[in-house]
Amino acid sequence: MSHERGIPWTLKYRPKTLIEVIDQEEAKSKVIEWLNKWPNVSKKALLLYGPPGCGKTSLVEAIANEYGYELIEMNASDFRRKTDIERIALRASTSHSLFGFNKKMILLDEIDGISAREDEGALEAIQELIEKSNAPIIMTANNPWNQNLRILRDLAEFVQLKKLTKTDMRSMLMRICKAEKIICNEDAINYIIERSEGDLRAAINDLQSVGEGFSEVTLERTKLLLRPRDKEKDPFETLRSIFSANYSWQAKAVINQSQLDYEQLKMWLEENIPLQYTNLEDLERAFEALSKADLYIGRIAKTGDWDLLSYAIDLMTAGIALSAKNSSKDKYRWIKYSFPQRILLASKLKEIRSIRDDIAQILAYHLHVSTSVAKNEIIPLLKTIFTTDPLKAAKIALGLGFTEKMIEYLAGTNKNTILEHYRELKKRVVSHHRSKPSKSIESNNEMYKESVGLNKNSKKEERNLFAFSKKK
Repeated sequence: MSHERGIPWTLKYRPKTLIEVIDQEEAKSKVIEWLNKWPNVSKKALLLYGPPGCGKTSLVEAIANEYGYELIEMNASDFRRKTDIERIALRASTSHSLFGFNKKMILLDEIDGISAREDEGALEAIQELIEKSNAPIIMTANNPWNQNLRILRDLAEFVQLKKLTKTDMRSMLMRICKAEKIICNEDAINYIIERSEGDLRAAINDLQSVGEGFSEVTLERTKLLLRPRDKEKDPFETLRSIFSANYSWQAKAVINQSQLDYEQLKMWLEENIPLQYTNLEDLERAFEALSKADLYIGRIAKTGDWDLLSYAIDLMTAGIALSAKNSSKDKYRWIKYSFPQRILLASKLKEIRSIRDDIAQILAYHLHVSTSVAKNEIIPLLKTIFTTDPLKAAKIALGLGFTEKMIEYLAGTNKNTILEHYRELKKRVVSHHRSKPSKSIESNNEMYKESVGLNKNSKKEERNLFAFSKKK
């Protein structure tokens, strides 16, 4: 046998060209199209997401190899701290290649492994990297909806990779067996595939642990060496497992392996049942089961009787899985599931309230009023100014230290015009400070007023705008 002992087969048989990357044709074309347009793209970073072992990292490495990119790769352990990213990635994105490549690409692998608390500053550093980088940045994640990644979602274009089919996985495992000159028992290969639950990397590792050093992979040896694996399913895998379940026990078992709690599962099902089921009677049965589950959950909240939860879970899993009676093929259709709009809306509203509260605190400090007065009386006035006089709005925003998010909140559809004025004024301020350095705060303030046009008359005008708040 031609075994190269010690080399993991996941590395030995990692795709070197795009044609070797299994399936994922849609994702391939989207990534290549984005790279061809870079830097003339709407978002400077790309986020590849999908279940573990579907080929996210392999796809990036194959593209880099085939299209001549120097790949600067960082996994989760490399960017636990802000200083790691600043030292390695930011420097790498702005310097010349050491290996003669004409172009570079940065891969930040498994970014959903970052902890907002333990890895403080890492996400902000990635945000800065994306904004400053002279090289395309591609990130990967199993779960892009992780709340920790909220600040990155607006900066990256999403590309989904699908869970690999059993046929694709079987083809790859058989190819490895042939290359390693191992006789592969079909039942053993099927057992490895079932056990991996779509994770090709895990399947290849299992095949190596069973087959390396032997001339044959048998079902008996496979079961003896490989113990059952407990794996937590992300929301997309959870839905797919529920919809495709053929038996009640299969559907009910999913909830024990899912990242979703029963409340989140209810919202995900509510959003995606109409996408999976097309027959009206099947749809009616599924929503009937979900509505009854919702009634049980409501009674639990009122009475505290948690014994009712098992009925709710049965309805949300087995009840929905067995609803597809008229069009059973719908159960197995591959669907691009949608993130629940109720969760997105709640998250958006929370962000908007946070921005409004920040504005109110700034106004309260400068105008010596309460935050309540700022919210109810000053902010509506500011919105009027921001929608009618863009230049004045930009001066007020810069003078009060508003962020661009705050400007967008106040300006609505007028935001682009105000932001142009705001950025231009900001450049003038910076330029003025550099050309006339000053040690005193008072003279710096005078330079600022001069650069943005806030002279004594305009200052008086600004006081008049907020004069009514002083009367309170």
